[in-house]
Amino acid sequence: MLAKNIKEKLRDGKVSIGSWMSMGHASIAEILVMAGFDWVVIETEHTAIDVSEVLRLIIAIQQRGGTPLVRLAGIDPVQAKAVLDSGAAGVIVPMVNTKADAELAVAMCKYPPQGTRGVGLARAQGYGQDFDNYVRTANDNTLVIVQIEHIDAVNNIDAILSVPGIDGTFIGPYDLSMSLGVPGQLSHSSVVATKEKVLKAVLQKKLAAGIHYVQPSTAAADCAAGIAEGYTFVAVGTDILFLGDSARQLQQAVFKNIR
Repeated sequence: MLAKNIKEKLRDGKVSIGSWMSMGHASIAEILVMAGFDWVVIETEHTAIDVSEVLRLIIAIQQRGGTPLVRLAGIDPVQAKAVLDSGAAGVIVPMVNTKADAELAVAMCKYPPQGTRGVGLARAQGYGQDFDNYVRTANDNTLVIVQIEHIDAVNNIDAILSVPGIDGTFIGPYDLSMSLGVPGQLSHSSVVATKEKVLKAVLQKKLAAGIHYVQPSTAAADCAAGIAEGYTFVAVGTDILFLGDSARQLQQAVFKNIR
């Protein structure tokens, strides 16, 4: 299952909402899909989820009718090939700071002549049964989102966005704030200004502007405000906070009446 429907939605300027998982369990993947999100991102940059676990999670997401995306650990052609061959519908590529980074991000996800992705038989190609159709359509239907999460990327944003094959960008607010010298201060004026610069450039290129509103308690309001600003590829929440926040709220509600 490729990201054709998501890409068409984004090209039409419509909003696509997904969520994020950092715990490598198939049940969590299924729960997020059954909640009704358009897509689920499997996190490999800041977790210990390896390629074999990614495969199992992709299968779980697809079996429930969802669309699996993978946030890569880096600009890594080997990992990109592995997760795409496992059936990922697209990737989010972290720390794309230059035009050369963006060119590599696209090349590693696209078959020749557009890119350099290796060609083989794997799950994505139906173990060979759907090879011709997959290879013919994969370049058009695979989602490639580059993360803008460093001041260098912001300064190079026009060059990055000039690279053909990029479907959109994704703001990494925490790393961005770190590069600006105000770690974690997401409402700091410098962070807000750089986000606005990126958003303006992305919208001018008619690409998808992406952002992640992590905190479940404020995600609905943040998402509404972000969509009003022009963000269309929006992630809300993450499994570890869904679980943690709910557990803490219940614990506090129960214990306050018996202590």
